[in-house]
Amino acid sequence: MDIAGLQAFVTIADSGSFSLAAGRLHLTQPAVSKRLAALEAELDTRLFDRLGRAVRLTEAGGVLLPRALRILAELDDTRRALRNLSGVVTGPLTLATSHHIGLHRLPPVLRIFSSRYPQVRLDMRFMDSELAGAAVLRGEVDLAVITLPPRLEPPLEVLPLWPDPLIAIASPAHPLAEPATVTPESLSQYPAILPSEATFTRRIIEEGLARLGVTPLVAFSTNYLETIKMMVAVGLGWSILPRTMRDADLVELSVDGLRLERALGVVRHTGRTLSNAARAILDTLRE
Repeated sequence: MDIAGLQAFVTIADSGSFSLAAGRLHLTQPAVSKRLAALEAELDTRLFDRLGRAVRLTEAGGVLLPRALRILAELDDTRRALRNLSGVVTGPLTLATSHHIGLHRLPPVLRIFSSRYPQVRLDMRFMDSELAGAAVLRGEVDLAVITLPPRLEPPLEVLPLWPDPLIAIASPAHPLAEPATVTPESLSQYPAILPSEATFTRRIIEEGLARLGVTPLVAFSTNYLETIKMMVAVGLGWSILPRTMRDADLVELSVDGLRLERALGVVRHTGRTLSNAARAILDTLRE
């Protein structure tokens, strides 16, 4: 079975478009169509229905897709294993990370790594931690440096790197900033600005507040912690953020019984062979 045809098939299925697939593969659209046609001829079956500009998998295409993904993943893993035999740290390295970690944790690591291994072609992809973990599972990225999920199942595994204490914060002018100690009940009386519901951080916050009997009055939510920090600083509500984000525009609220922490670290796929470049950046992160 032709590998180029399988790559074209998988890319068309993922993008839902011959033109988008051509862009991703750095080919012309006729070249992509030719590769797919050759694969369909080899298998003697139609893999897509063409619906105007859109394409949809046929029943046969749906059967082939997971098998094609496994074949391509196995081929990539074989290539990495063979390249590793040289011991040279070179080639591509695709990392997924969140904007917060990319801003506050990774710069010194990347500075050291790029100076040590200039032959590595680093591809950084910024996305929510939850999406990054899923990208590792699908084999789209080598590693994800993210907020670690509270629970994770094989074939993924985690390497915790940085404990990240979370604190309740408000602007100095906020009513909650006046008392020396804030009762959990008083938090429910004022609007809160929290990370989006789908995030690992929001889950950690809600579970911690629930243990204190607090149901926050959420006025706004967003995935971007820097945006939350700005909204809290101008007095639009209180929040719970990493202690590392507190500055002169914010005060830490001493809340009875509130002790929260998330873990930041690496997620990898145990079924994939790590390249020398991936092993090297893991060693750099551990330092």
